Amino acid sequence: MLRDLVVRNRSYRRFDQKQLVDANILEQLVELTRFCPSGRNLQPLKYALANTPEMCRQIFPALAWAGYLKDWDGPAEGEQPTAYIVMLEDHNISSSAQWDQGIAAQTILLGAVEKGLGGCIIASVNKKMLEQQLRLPTHLKVVLVIAIGYPVEKVVIDDLQAGESVEYWRDSEQVHHVPKRPLSELIWRG
Repeated sequence: MLRDLVVRNRSYRRFDQKQLVDANILEQLVELTRFCPSGRNLQPLKYALANTPEMCRQIFPALAWAGYLKDWDGPAEGEQPTAYIVMLEDHNISSSAQWDQGIAAQTILLGAVEKGLGGCIIASVNKKMLEQQLRLPTHLKVVLVIAIGYPVEKVVIDDLQAGESVEYWRDSEQVHHVPKRPLSELIWRG
């Protein structure tokens, strides 16, 4: 059911680094984006795929992880993603595809969850560094990175209570808690 996929689709930041993600799976996830809506149907998004340890080691330093977790610099060796999908915008087609980006990223993550994977959309990226590492032509610009792997962390949704912070956090058992506003706050009833 779609609701189940959406609920299971959390931002996972710790993975089993021994379990590699097959390139064919990454291609299947990107193929899902072909069927997504696109502003003016321009379809300006392209993707660079990485699933080898060497490629993942190149991408990892260009990423910033979990801004609310001030004392955590990202996943440690052994818990780093084993694949990445780098979303690119083709400026020969369009330089303003921000709605497409979110739709495509969420579609990729839902597809990943369906396959037993997890992921995290990372927009805090050293784009210039990554563009150089990937040897991109000048018309392709890094938009965001989707980290993918087999999750090793538990992520739970907590109902946000009045006056509580929206900042996610980890408890003493390293369970990642994500506060979400209740439905009653989402619907405007005038």
